[in-house]
Amino acid sequence: MPPTSLHAQAPALASACAWSDEIMDESGKEEPSPVLLNHTYYTTHPVSPGYQVADDTKESHGGKGVFRTEHQQPHKEKEQTMTGSGFVKLESRNSIAKGSCNGIKIVGDGSARHDGDAPEMDGRTTPPPLRPDESDNQVVFKVYKRRWFGLLQVVLLNVIVSWDWLTFSPVAAHAAEFYRTDETAINWLSTAFLLSFVVVCPLTIYVLHKGPKLSIMVSAGLILVGNWVRYGASTSREGSDLYGLVMFGQILTGLAQPFVLAAPTSYSDLWFTNTGRVAATALMSLANPFGAAVGQLVTPMLVDDTPDISNMVLYVAIISSVCAIPSFFLPARPPTPASASGTTPKLSLRLSASRLVRSPEFFMIWIPYCLYVGFFNSISSLLSQMMVPYGFTDDDAGIGGALLIVVGLVTAAITSPILDRTKKFILAIKTAVPIIGLCYLIFVWMPQTRSLAGPYVTLSVLGAASFSLVPLALELLIELSHPISPEVTSTLSWSGGQLLGAIFIVVSDALKAGPDADPPKNMHRALIFQAVLCLAVVPLPLCLGLFGRSHMVGLRRVASDNAARNASDHVEMRLEP
Repeated sequence: MPPTSLHAQAPALASACAWSDEIMDESGKEEPSPVLLNHTYYTTHPVSPGYQVADDTKESHGGKGVFRTEHQQPHKEKEQTMTGSGFVKLESRNSIAKGSCNGIKIVGDGSARHDGDAPEMDGRTTPPPLRPDESDNQVVFKVYKRRWFGLLQVVLLNVIVSWDWLTFSPVAAHAAEFYRTDETAINWLSTAFLLSFVVVCPLTIYVLHKGPKLSIMVSAGLILVGNWVRYGASTSREGSDLYGLVMFGQILTGLAQPFVLAAPTSYSDLWFTNTGRVAATALMSLANPFGAAVGQLVTPMLVDDTPDISNMVLYVAIISSVCAIPSFFLPARPPTPASASGTTPKLSLRLSASRLVRSPEFFMIWIPYCLYVGFFNSISSLLSQMMVPYGFTDDDAGIGGALLIVVGLVTAAITSPILDRTKKFILAIKTAVPIIGLCYLIFVWMPQTRSLAGPYVTLSVLGAASFSLVPLALELLIELSHPISPEVTSTLSWSGGQLLGAIFIVVSDALKAGPDADPPKNMHRALIFQAVLCLAVVPLPLCLGLFGRSHMVGLRRVASDNAARNASDHVEMRLEP
């Protein structure tokens, strides 16, 4: 077999080496982390005598080689395998990578021979192809201007799908009268929307695993159909008895949300470098609550009286069509990878699940994230019902909801680029979470002040901390779990938040005071309920890196990119017959 250049694979090796920690094999036994070099599978583990490694590599590891093949084998068999035909033999020549594998410095390189393919990690035996520059045989890592077109499309879809969620909540009384039902039934439109997310979560992970474009197109199609179904049940200004059809359309839009809400991390991983991923993820993810702010502000302006519900639903359907149609013309992927970590083979979904359930750090971030997203969904849906009993108007509540979101967006626009540069993810999350918990506690008494200043200030601070947390937590989960595919942690995080949001809406509605209370139908008990739970989870992220686990909070994806940048300018792999 003729010699084949390994230059394009050197960054992939460095990228793969840079992530460390343990995974589980099929029996549940802890294994060292895998490294994939072209079609040969290694793990970072000392090998038996007789396996030839580069002299400079031996020196870096106290005389021990660092690569071995396959998983754990009996000593004798392992030695035969490593010296037999079909596996890699490293010889000292030039350096291919300077990185870190479990704290071990990699400085060796070599030529190799192999026969078989590597085990599947994500349904493919190799990472996405790296394209070398033909003039100098260099790997091309490049970002393209067209990435902004896709980013804008994800932003628009997240805006409109969130507006779909809160189409009726800001005008619950008028909507209940129009559809000849009660406010509890209108609340169920929001609840059903959130529950739809959870139902389709496994399919979302599968579709996103194939690439973000397919997921975006699925979302766009469901948004189109769902909005026009809702309008079909709302054509008459005299009111409608077709509440069930409205619910069906609402469920369709709810099914659309996970496909686009979980897409930002996958899209930024594919199209952006580690110096811009947090900002890109923030822009796309926070477009969703921005859509909620639009709904909170614009919907009451469109509905002055009950018959206006019909036109309002029509306007939302038209806007959704304009936002959704361009989705079908997005490019699927960049011509060349944006960074080395984007080419790193990802773990299969089964191995990803096995690794996550054994990671305390994952749960320290995931639990508070889901809880805070859930309560954000709840307070966005019920803010009007929380404030109106104390003498506020629907417009007052709408402005409060808009402040919650707009101040949050502005703050996230400032903090996300800073985090991209500094990578102070752990410090930021340990700062944001206590602030969020404290804001929920203070808000318990804010409606009772019957003054706009208290609720508005509290909601503004809550929005600032919450919106900073969203992209931060999503990106940190990916960093800590790399090379698990981004869509796995992202979809699980959003699904948990949506499920809890639906539960919190139902529980809060049940905790609403009766008509004989003072004031009637107040939600003071619901505010206490959310404050208690929000404060209860504050200690979890504060424990990150403690108890001897500081090595578990390293930014693995960033490390893989840095290792790849240090790859040698000249490495060759020879495939021997």
